[in-house]
Amino acid sequence: MNHVLRMFDLTGRTALITGSSTGIGFALARGLGGAGARVVLNGRNDARLQSAVRQLREEGIDAQAAAFDVTSPADVASAIEKIEREIGAIDILVNNAGMQRRAPLDEFSHEQWRELMQTNVDSVFLVGKTVARFMIGRGAGKIVNICSVQSELGRPNIAAYTATKGAVKMLTKGMAIDWGQHGIQVNGLGPGYFKTELTQALVDDETFSKWLIGRTPSRRWGDVEDLVGAAVFLASDASKFVNGHILYVDGGVTATL
Repeated sequence: MNHVLRMFDLTGRTALITGSSTGIGFALARGLGGAGARVVLNGRNDARLQSAVRQLREEGIDAQAAAFDVTSPADVASAIEKIEREIGAIDILVNNAGMQRRAPLDEFSHEQWRELMQTNVDSVFLVGKTVARFMIGRGAGKIVNICSVQSELGRPNIAAYTATKGAVKMLTKGMAIDWGQHGIQVNGLGPGYFKTELTQALVDDETFSKWLIGRTPSRRWGDVEDLVGAAVFLASDASKFVNGHILYVDGGVTATL
């Protein structure tokens, strides 16, 4: 393997990916595992999590499961300590856990607001700082926070979601500033519109799909595999002087009006 390819090699490293039993999180876990990392999948549904782990193991990937609630400080502290002790030092963290709620802002309940903030923002803070404390002691680490094109752009009926993803963008920059001195690189990965279980209704909506494809310079929906190269880059030595950056993988949506 030549020097350039070695920069992307994750062999011998352990990666924790939150919210990774399905969708984008699972695709990222598979991608990092394919690049050589031992991957630790996280979710709250243990049965779904175990199924995802079995699938990756059948593909020859070293995969483990860690079921815990990323919005609970006590659960996060206990789970991260257990992973560090029993599975291995976490070299790479991907904060992917997230959710969406759609409603006009004036009809959005406080409970829905709190649920979105806890899942999309609090989890990044809680898991990020807990893992970072171990990384600081080792003087190295990679953290990738999953942002969104909604970190930059708004759409009707998703103001609360947009607020959470804007917060994740700025939290990513803050983490990079505070932890860069300890050899940690913290960056964001911003997906555009991707075909997943959660977006299937939009994919099937002929009017919306036609609008989106016409709005996207690449003229198509994203496939989750389109995110893998960017994730491996941000998790590897290839990005060792990239810090506080948000990498949008969106087919050009953020580049055009």
